[in-house]
Parts: sequence; C-alpha cells; structure tokens
Amino acid sequence: MTPSINQRIKALNPRQQQAVRYIDGPCLVLAGAGSGKTSVITTKIAYLVQECGMSARRITAVTFTNKAAREMKERVGQLLKGKEGHGLTVSTFHTLGLNIIRGELKALGYKPGFSLFDPEDAKALLRDLMNKDAQVDAEQINAVQHQISQWKNDLILPTDALSHAEDDASHFAARVYEAYVRHLKAYNAVDFDDLILLPVVLLQRDPDALARWRRKIHYMLVDEYQDTNVSQYLLVKLLMAERSTFTVVGDDDQSIYAWRGARPENLVTLGEDFPGLKLIKLEQNYRSTGTILRAANTLIANNPHVYEKTLWSDMGQGAAIRVVVSRHEEAEAERVAGEILTRRIKERAEWRDFAVLYRGNFQARLLELKLQHYQIPYKLSGGTSFFSRGEIKDAMAYLRLLINPADDNAFLRIVNVPRREIGPGTLEKLANYATERGGSLFAACHELGLEQQLPQRAVERLGRFTHFIDGVRKRMDKGDAIAAIRDMLRDMDYEAWLHQNASAPTVAERRMANVWILIDQLEKSMQRDPEDISASEDTETEGVEAAISRLVLRDILEQQAEEDDSDRVQLLTMHASKGLEFPHVYLMGLEEDLLPHRNAVEAGTVEEERRLAYVGITRARRTLTLTLARQRKTYGELMDCAPSRFLEELPADDLEWEGRLDKEDPEKKQARGKDAIAGLRSLLG
Repeated sequence: MTPSINQRIKALNPRQQQAVRYIDGPCLVLAGAGSGKTSVITTKIAYLVQECGMSARRITAVTFTNKAAREMKERVGQLLKGKEGHGLTVSTFHTLGLNIIRGELKALGYKPGFSLFDPEDAKALLRDLMNKDAQVDAEQINAVQHQISQWKNDLILPTDALSHAEDDASHFAARVYEAYVRHLKAYNAVDFDDLILLPVVLLQRDPDALARWRRKIHYMLVDEYQDTNVSQYLLVKLLMAERSTFTVVGDDDQSIYAWRGARPENLVTLGEDFPGLKLIKLEQNYRSTGTILRAANTLIANNPHVYEKTLWSDMGQGAAIRVVVSRHEEAEAERVAGEILTRRIKERAEWRDFAVLYRGNFQARLLELKLQHYQIPYKLSGGTSFFSRGEIKDAMAYLRLLINPADDNAFLRIVNVPRREIGPGTLEKLANYATERGGSLFAACHELGLEQQLPQRAVERLGRFTHFIDGVRKRMDKGDAIAAIRDMLRDMDYEAWLHQNASAPTVAERRMANVWILIDQLEKSMQRDPEDISASEDTETEGVEAAISRLVLRDILEQQAEEDDSDRVQLLTMHASKGLEFPHVYLMGLEEDLLPHRNAVEAGTVEEERRLAYVGITRARRTLTLTLARQRKTYGELMDCAPSRFLEELPADDLEWEGRLDKEDPEKKQARGKDAIAGLRSLLG
C-alpha cells in the first residue's frame, strides 16, 4: 500500500517536517550537504497538492541541471499519481526562461521558430564580428564571450555596457556586444544567457506580461539557490513579489560557481527583499561519518557566515582522515591507483565505490596512465558529449534551418554537407549581398538580384539547396514532420557522405546510428505523455519547433548523452562532483597554488576555494584520503610544493599522516606495506 503524504512527512526529521509544512510565506531552507533537501522539495510539492488543495499546474520547481530536474521529476512522479501531477513544471531555470520566451514572442519582438544559439554558434558569430576590426585569436574571442555573458547575467544591456567598461579591452567588448545582440535579433535567435535575461527585462517593462505569469505560477520552489546569479534572482523575485509564496533551498557553504556569475549573497538579499522570510536549517547529515563532518565544519568555519550551521550525523565517528604525502606527482598517482586496487580486493568493494577528485583536469592525466597500467576501469567526467559529435551538429543544423530559415549559422554549417560544390568565395559574396538587403542568407538565395552578384552555376547550386529545404518544410507543414526529416536524410544520402569522410565503415555506421537516435529522441519529445508532470499548461503535445528548441537546450545543458552507472572508478573535478557522493573519496593535490589555486590567492577569492574543498570533503561517506606531492612539474620544470593552508585548518586529532616523517607512526607504515603486499598476492593468486 502506498504511504499517504502524512505518513511520508512523519518519516522526515523535525526540521525537514517544518520545511515541508511551512507554506504561509517566503521560506529559506538552509540545507547542509547530505541533509536530504531533495526529499524536502519533492514532499513539499506533494503536500501542496494533496493536503493544501493547490493545482499542480500552479506550481513551478526549478534547479540548475537537467540531471537534477530529472531526478526531482521522477521522485515527484512517485508521489503524485494520475492527474494529480498534471501541468506541474519541474525544470531548469533556462527551460523556464525558454517557456516564457515562447509564450511571449510577440511582446519580445521575435517570430515563431526562433533559434537558440549554443556557445559554439555564439563563438562563430563573435569571431565574424571581431574579425571585421582586426585578426583576433581564440583567447580574445573567449574573453569577449565571457565578458558578454557576465554582462547579461548581471542584467547590463548593450546600451549600458560602455559605461561599465574600465579599459580598452572592455570598451572593445562593449562595442562587439552591441553588434552581437543586433545580429542575434536579425537572425531571430537568442543565446543561452538570453533565456534568463529576456524574460527578466520583459517582466520588468511589461506589466501585462508580468501579471500573466504571476497568474500562472502561485508557488515556486528553487533548488541550489546559492548558485543563482543576478538575473535568476530577479526572475524569482519578479514572479513571487506579489504572493511571496515560495521556498528556496540552498547552502552558502557550497557556492562554488562565482566564476560563472553565481552570487551566494543572494541568500542575504532575499531576507532584505522579503522581511518576513522564514529560515529553517537542515543540519542532520545522512551521508558521512562524524569524523568527515567534523573536518568539513572546522574547515568552513574559517569563512565568514551570515547564517551559522553545523552538520552532524548519527552514523558513528568512522575512520580517521588520511593525509598521504608523496615525493612527486607521479608517485602520488601511483599511490592512489595502487591503493584503490588493493583496497578493492581487501574490502570486497566495487570499482564504482571509489572516486578521485582534483582541482584541475590536467591532474587526471598521470592517474589515467597508472589506472590503465593496473587495468583498473575508470570513467573520466567531461567525456565527448553526444551533442558535440560532428554528425549530431550537422543534423541539428538541418533541424534548426527547417524551423528557422533565418538561422545563418545553421545555413553555413550544412550548405555544403554533403558536398554541393558551394565554395567559400560564393558564400562570402552571398553574405555581403544578404547584409546589403538586410535579410538572411537563405532568403537571399531566393532573390533575383543574386544573379548580378554570382556566376550562374553558383546561383543554380544555391537554388537547388534552398529548393530542397523548402520542399522538406512543405512536407513537414502537411503533417508528418518526422517522416519528412527521415526522408530528407535519405534523399541527400547523408550516410554516403559519412562513409566518404570516415576512417572505417564501422565508424560511419556508428555515426549514422547516432543521427537516427537523435531523430528518435525528437519524435519522443513531440509525443509526450499528456499525464507527464512536465507537460505545459496550454498544450499536451507540442510541435516540431518546440521539440527542436528543447533538444538545442539539452545540448547546452548536458555534457553526457546518458547516465553511466557501470562499475568504474570515478575521476572528476571538485566542481563536477557537487551533488554526488561516494563511499571512498581521494582528494588529490592538497597544495598551495593548486588548492587554493594561485589565481584565487592573487585575486583574493580564497573563500570560494575553501568552499570547493568543503564540497570535496563532504562527497565522502565512509573514508576520505587527502594526497599531496612534495614536488610537481610546472612547464617541464620540477618545482617544490607547499602543503595547502587548508590542511592546517583541519582538526589535527582526526588526521593520520603518511609519508611525512614528523607526523607518521612507523608501526602503521609497516602495517600498510604488509597490506599492500598481501593485496597484490591475492590478486596474482
């Protein structure tokens, strides 16, 4: 028998129960690492619907990653059955923004079928704009892209950017910003940051639009609130200012994304903007041992706090935290790999029970070699994204051009894929002509005046391409869009093109299979279950344009096409580890200039580095090992390393040192050597 909502609430601890039941005003749940915050959010959604009688379609829950939104959606789906959950929105911030833009196209001045530029599309446009002034390199383009993103996150529009520019580089970026925004609008396109910026600007300026969205959303729940930037904070504030009915869940000690605009001070601003804010602290940790939590609490106490909290656990004290000092980075990697091997055998653990965390991806290179040497299976986070594959980018460009012929980036990517003998000279003249006419490249191909600019053969080739695309669009408009897209890929013989450009037939076949997977996903996205809790309020099934927009957004938000739970050691950065947990954790590189990073020390942002170390420590459930090297190669030269200041901030009585003569117990060193030999004998035996 399925437990009732009251039975589920009774299973929570007193603070969690309080957080679920408080619905009379604004609520901040300060949720420490491993304190069960997702249970609180999902149970609260069910409580609002089942006990308070609120319609699910009036509730919106937002978080930052597709993975977190999926997990939340699945858990809510287990609590709300049938029509109870119909119309509930559980999404990322950016998906919510995309929905607002789609619902307010006219007010925003966009045409249906607008394009969503991913970071690579945006970079290509910036490259074109910046190269008009002078030849620029990738570093300059990246710097300008980062600056524009920061301005958008801080709600600084192109008209105001020049007044915020402090040097020649930012003055140049401000001029590029203005041209970039103008071109995006001409292409009927938005970029990733626009998904929050445009809704906020609209809701600030248009009282009718604001009233519409306030009528739609009566209660809002925000996860990982400490990661919100200025524009995300304002989006929540605008939507909730009238009713003040919301719950935000966050932890200022886990705010590690300042470099991409996160503002942990939003936790303080919230109390200023909503004076009746109710604060509830979740301090009971269900993940880690007492020793690990004591280390985390002691470390993070060195940061200033507006809201004090102390994590505690009833899972026992557990093992001491080991600090392993090695001669150099190769010995450090050898030690970690060899120890994982012997511990797996001795403790009968799974490979997936072990995670190795580090500050920068470069630290994984040596470790990978050592793991391969011992034939230890591992998963390196940040592998090749499904959407970053060439064949998927080609297919996505065709899809984008089909729903938005004004998408010049998509046009340029696929006008010669498969090869149609349309060279760069032709495309340059076409672009100049399109600019003079104030239209898109696709539209320019249909104009009679193009014959005055290009040779007849070039005009014919462009005409064949646009006629082909027009034909596919007409078929899509008549009904079966997916069939039209499948036929398009066959008619242009894209598979033959892949075979021509692949190193082996099996590679081409695998790439074509990826394309069919993409089209299958598109079809599933168009035929969502009407009982799906993420279904929109106004329609139960959505057209191909909305489905393609969602795929483009998923491309940006997700680096991995699917979850991988195979039995492998996990290697990942501390930033990437947030939200995860493992029985046995190794934190590598506890040295000055690595953790804290030299840039942070120079910039005076050591507090964020301390929060990063805190996140790393609180990933561990049973055992935690910290490693460092006495020497490390920097630009090919062996340099002496100083232990991280964070080691001195940990409780000395909970640390067990190895490899440091003034700290290590000789008997334990001898016992460790015997364990390693016994483990290897067991493996060989």
